[in-house]
Parts: sequence; structure tokens; C-alpha cells
Amino acid sequence: MSIRLDRYLAESGFYTRREASKLIRAGGVSVNGVPLRDPAEKIPEDAAVTAEGRELGFRRTRWIMLSKPAGYVSTTEDDPKSVMKLLPEQLRRVGLFPCGRLDIDTTGLLILTSDGAAAHNLLSPRHHCEKVYSFTCLPIGEEQRHKLEEGVELSDFTSAPCRVEMKDPEHGEIVLTEGKYHQIKRMFQAVGSEILTLERIRFGGVPLDPSLAPGEWRELTEEEISLLTEPRTKKG
Repeated sequence: MSIRLDRYLAESGFYTRREASKLIRAGGVSVNGVPLRDPAEKIPEDAAVTAEGRELGFRRTRWIMLSKPAGYVSTTEDDPKSVMKLLPEQLRRVGLFPCGRLDIDTTGLLILTSDGAAAHNLLSPRHHCEKVYSFTCLPIGEEQRHKLEEGVELSDFTSAPCRVEMKDPEHGEIVLTEGKYHQIKRMFQAVGSEILTLERIRFGGVPLDPSLAPGEWRELTEEEISLLTEPRTKKG
């Protein structure tokens, strides 16, 4: 298999993706004894790579997209209802864990990775990683929608401003940069409604693959991994 040169350096554990790109362009990286200056150049995973005089070893991290069905929990523990039971045995052994949890009755996009640092960044509030959910609910009006968008005071915190787009009084999409326990359900209860169904349809810049049936999975593409791991410029 082949991999982008900048990603190879990032996954070696010594450089961020940005640092890797800068070093490659400066001529500080050689592959099989040949200096390369294009961060996007594809190289074999078993190539001999030297950066700043240091021989690097490739540690392939795994990125998985799972279409989570209802009835499964987002845990890596040995639980018969764990989402890990939906994956083949060889994938369960590479240290995967979920980037954010979905409730047992919430369906849709679940990203799992063995890259702990990247997962932490995606879940950190300061990175403003958007999560988009499709929902059905007890009917709400425009006033309730505005309350949801402005932030709802709950017993332990006040939700951050978000976006809510209603297709009709009972169907819509909500975009959050948070992901606290039962947050969306609690927000709707606070404005006098109730979530009936909830599906995550996008995480960061990565949408749920519509070809995946509930319970199915696939590896993320290079482009999708870049959407999750490349530095993002905060909007506004």
C-alpha cells in the first residue's frame, strides 16, 4: 500500500502534518536515499524514510467509518452490545476507539481511530469540530428553534450556540460543536419537545457514506482523513 509522504511523517509520531509538510518542502526528507519535496507524493509504506538524519518507522493508524445501528453502545469494553462487535477480529486488536459517543438508540456516523492524539483534537471544544444530526421530534415552532440555537440552560451547563434547520415542525437537522451526554435530547426537552429519532450524518467534513447499511463499515479515504486531521481555520 502507498501513503502520502506528509502523512507518513505525521504517523511516525515525530511531526505534526503541518511540520511534516514544511520539512519536506525544505528538502529535509529522503525516501530510499532520494530527497523528495512534494508532501503529497505517494510512497510505499515499507519505504526507507529519513527526516533530519533520523530514520523513521511507519506506524499505520486506522480510520474506520461505521454506520452505527440502534441497540449498540459506543464503547471498547467487552460488552455484547459494543460497536466493536460489528468489526472483524483483526480490527478489534489495533487499538481503535470512538471519536465521540452515540447513545444506544442513536444511529449513524461513528468514526473510530487508533490515532489517540487526532481523536483528542477532534473532540476538544477549541477545535470547533461540527457534528450534524438528522432528527425527528415532537412538533416545535420558530420560538423553540430560536431558543435551541441561542443556547439552552440545562441543570449542569448551558449549551453553546448551534444551528437548527427545520424541514417541517417534526423533522430537521442540528449542527453542534459540543457532544455532551444526551445533549440533544436534553436540549429539546428543555424547550418543551422530545427527540424521537436521532442520526448523526456528518462528523467534521466527513459525511456518512449512504452506501453503508446499518452495521456496515469501511476504511476512510485519504481525503476523508485529511478533512479530519488537517489544521482548520476557524470561521468568523
